[in-house]
Amino acid sequence: METYNQTSTDFILLGLFPPSRFGMFLFIFIVLIFLIALFGNLFMILLIFLDTHLHTPMYFLLSQLSFIDLNYISTIVPKMACNFLLGNKSISFIGCGMQSFFFMTLAGTEALLLTSMAYDRYVAICFPLHYSIRISRKVCVLMIIGSWMTGSINSCAHTIYAFQIPYCKSRAINHFFCDVPAMLTLACIDTWIYEYTVFVSAIFFLLLPFIGIACSYGRVLFAVYHMQSAEGRKKAYSTCSTHLTVVTFYYMPFAYTYLRPRSLRTPTEDKILAVFYTILTPVLNPIIYSLRNKEVMGALRRLTKRICSVKM
Repeated sequence: METYNQTSTDFILLGLFPPSRFGMFLFIFIVLIFLIALFGNLFMILLIFLDTHLHTPMYFLLSQLSFIDLNYISTIVPKMACNFLLGNKSISFIGCGMQSFFFMTLAGTEALLLTSMAYDRYVAICFPLHYSIRISRKVCVLMIIGSWMTGSINSCAHTIYAFQIPYCKSRAINHFFCDVPAMLTLACIDTWIYEYTVFVSAIFFLLLPFIGIACSYGRVLFAVYHMQSAEGRKKAYSTCSTHLTVVTFYYMPFAYTYLRPRSLRTPTEDKILAVFYTILTPVLNPIIYSLRNKEVMGALRRLTKRICSVKM
């Protein structure tokens, strides 16, 4: 029988793993995914840092995406795994607030960064002669700083408000991390005003960026279709399909969860959808961008040769 050692301010995370053999199998599977995401994103960051051929705005943005994903999955999975192994599902009030803050910061920053990456590809394919002007190092840095600042400000506002709400019902959060919408079901007061602000934030961070990305790639595909070079079309299609795969896996489950009213959502469905944008996306990004990217694979070969030559 599980013991929670709950205090008056602790929350209980009911978690993702059922107490059965299937739960143990799921636990092992998630831990393996976490390790792949951890080493995969670290590998991408180091490879881009070490190979001068990848010192371009596109790969600078990609290294930031890997850094975000590395922290993103580390914010959630280690605590979830420890709770399952120790049989103690409690999380302190401060710990819950910190997890919620970092989750929303990283989620919002990644949503805006993916938009910046789409803009980068749009300029590179549709305006190649103006690329060095429109996507200079300064512009790239400003896009990254803007993404981090906007994500942090939004997260800070939501976290401060959510953790000032009185929680007088059960302290059991039916989720595997401190997700604010899941916490609102435990509030003593009517939270419809705050839920409306969550909806507005979801439109700003999810819906509008997704529309922007879809429009930019629509324009990109139109330009690619009229390219005379077959090799150029192939490279452009590969780059676009790679980014669209990442965008779909990230935005769709997120938007479907946060843009629906609470009455149409179920805890089980929310947890399943959350697996996509909190666990699967961080592990898919380095795999997709490495295996389907000739420049990254070329950089890997160059790095391997350098290591081998040093050993010899």
